Amino acid sequence: MLQEIINYILYGLFNLNRSSKLIESLNFFIYDSIKIIVMLLLLVSILGFIRSYLPIAKLKKYLSKKHSYFLASIFGALTPFCSCSSLPIFISFINAGVPIGPTFSFLVTSPIVNEYLVVLMLGFFGWKITVAYVLAGILIGVISGMILNRLNVEKYIIRDIKSNVDSQEKFKTIKSRIFFGISESLQILKKLWYWILFGVGLGALIHNFVPQNLVESIKGPFAVPLAVLIGVPIYGSCSAIVPIALALFQKGLALGTALSFMMAVSALSLPQLIILRRTMKIELLGLFYGFVTLSIIIVGYLLNFLQGIF
Repeated sequence: MLQEIINYILYGLFNLNRSSKLIESLNFFIYDSIKIIVMLLLLVSILGFIRSYLPIAKLKKYLSKKHSYFLASIFGALTPFCSCSSLPIFISFINAGVPIGPTFSFLVTSPIVNEYLVVLMLGFFGWKITVAYVLAGILIGVISGMILNRLNVEKYIIRDIKSNVDSQEKFKTIKSRIFFGISESLQILKKLWYWILFGVGLGALIHNFVPQNLVESIKGPFAVPLAVLIGVPIYGSCSAIVPIALALFQKGLALGTALSFMMAVSALSLPQLIILRRTMKIELLGLFYGFVTLSIIIVGYLLNFLQGIF
């Protein structure tokens, strides 16, 4: 519905050139900016409302248990979000005082694996490759969360983006809980909106101006890291990446290389990096992107090695 309205305004009312890459970038920018901002407001409000009922101490204790990384990754796999869209829940986890490790396990897995991407992969690649991809995505989330938790990186979270969970407010009515969620979402949006717009704008330009033949030229022993490096700046919806990865695979690109490219586009987008910069210091950003990139590269080589089995 939103896309149809934007199309009508741009191509109907203003009669802009539909074939222009710049106009398509504008279309992409308007649609994704509205989608992410509305989703951020809605999700953070809902999660803030739900969080008002949660005993924070018990929540932190539960997610600090031995298998919390796996559970956080499973939750990430069950949420239908790409990289930028998973950020509201990530911020809510930080606000709820969830340990940093499981929080990052969710943030890593959420864009790599989601239900509609799995459905598309089943149709395009078959169940064996889909299962391998899902397991790889969950494994990357678990390992990344465990390593970051070990490194004690909590100190690198930007202080004004998190709330003091130890002094949880006592709510007397449902109305006060609703206002708490709305207030929290507005406060977060106030601190993030310009980062969101800048990130989506950059992604929109890259999405429409990066030539596809650049991606199709990826071959050789360094194909996997090259595919990851090329995939990072390409920003697009998860549903759009699956057919591209399939086309690359059908043109002779190794399976692990094609799926590494898809993972990089889903989990390591530049717009996400730009928005995350507002929530954490550069040291943590570097560690986060470094571990996830290395994990995707390792998984890519492993899938290339196992390609004959599939």
